[in-house]
Amino acid sequence: MTEVMPRLAEVEADVQGLVEAHMETLLGVRFLASEYGTGSVHAGRIDSLGLDENGSPVIVEYKRGTDAGVINQGLFYLSWLMDHRAEFEQLVRDRLGATAASQVLWSGPRLICIAGDYTRYDVHAVREHRRSIDLVRYRFVGSDLFGLETVASISGGLSVPRRARRLSVAQAASDIQGAAMAELAATVDEVLLGLGDGVNRVERKQYRAYQRLRNFACVCPPQRTKLLVYLKVDPADIGLVPGFTRDVSGLGHHGTGDLEVQLRSAGDVERAQDLFPASYAAA
Repeated sequence: MTEVMPRLAEVEADVQGLVEAHMETLLGVRFLASEYGTGSVHAGRIDSLGLDENGSPVIVEYKRGTDAGVINQGLFYLSWLMDHRAEFEQLVRDRLGATAASQVLWSGPRLICIAGDYTRYDVHAVREHRRSIDLVRYRFVGSDLFGLETVASISGGLSVPRRARRLSVAQAASDIQGAAMAELAATVDEVLLGLGDGVNRVERKQYRAYQRLRNFACVCPPQRTKLLVYLKVDPADIGLVPGFTRDVSGLGHHGTGDLEVQLRSAGDVERAQDLFPASYAAA
């Protein structure tokens, strides 16, 4: 038996090259550009630009070891991005097409920092910013393995107490679908947010995504008699139940995930209790 020791990269470019080559697999982000120039005024180069699975613009900054400057540098480029929306949308149009460019979600731009490690001051600092920031620690392990670990994940905007958030969700839904479906939606919201620390919620018109670096659940607006939830669970790994779970791989639907779960009552939420954590773990 031989112990395999984790290690840092020899140079920062090793991490950047590996992540950019596999960005969608590692981060759930479609790669757009590397070392993107910000012009003569900002006079910098963004390490990586991408678009996540909800349509949010993403800036990825890398550091080989521990460097407090990575957060401030990323925030500097994030400000540049918000001032150059048309330029970014043109980049998306060139790389991914007009449809993707028309669906860019400017309410939720993200900064992902990937570094060898962070200090407690870094973790505290990101909590003081009203931006979506993920601090991710990397390690190479031996010659074959590469690992990413989320150290902190902060969603943009003001935080809302859990109870107040639940009431607002229920009230908004009850105007259309009725009190029963509104309460069901609120219950699912609370269950998904309570799966662990660092769960962020992203609002889109067609669905609400629950994210742990990558999406692990997408909830569509309640229908008259049911609530549809899409999970990152392989349908082949579970026994599908007609009227409750469905394989939607290859089928068009809002949100992300190949397993559709149809919830009609609180009992169905109980039946899905094993599926929610499995999808959370997969993300």
